[in-house]
Amino acid sequence: MVELVGSRDCGNSPKNKFVQEVAAAIESGQADPKDFSEDVTWENSLEGLIEGRTAVLAKVEEREVPLIIKVEHAISHGKVGAASGTTKLADGRERRFSHVFKFKTTKADCVLAIKSFC
Repeated sequence: MVELVGSRDCGNSPKNKFVQEVAAAIESGQADPKDFSEDVTWENSLEGLIEGRTAVLAKVEEREVPLIIKVEHAISHGKVGAASGTTKLADGRERRFSHVFKFKTTKADCVLAIKSFC
């Protein structure tokens, strides 16, 4: 099981908490399809542009399952959000992440686009 060390930014903000949860889901390879729009896109430095929920979730599932995910910051405003932190893998390696999210609506409960800097 992946240990999640959450950000203090979440506090009483459901939107910030959702940003944290989606970032952790991407990092752990265990994303919930309902959190992503059917036409979601994911742009990252390793794969380029990935289009559509099925393709995005398939790529997420390929990620190496970490031991610990530490979210340093998770913030949102209107239809955008961002999370950054570190992921510790079983072999001791650590990787940094930064995900920027665009949501379908200002409710910030469904991801329309992701840009990742890892």
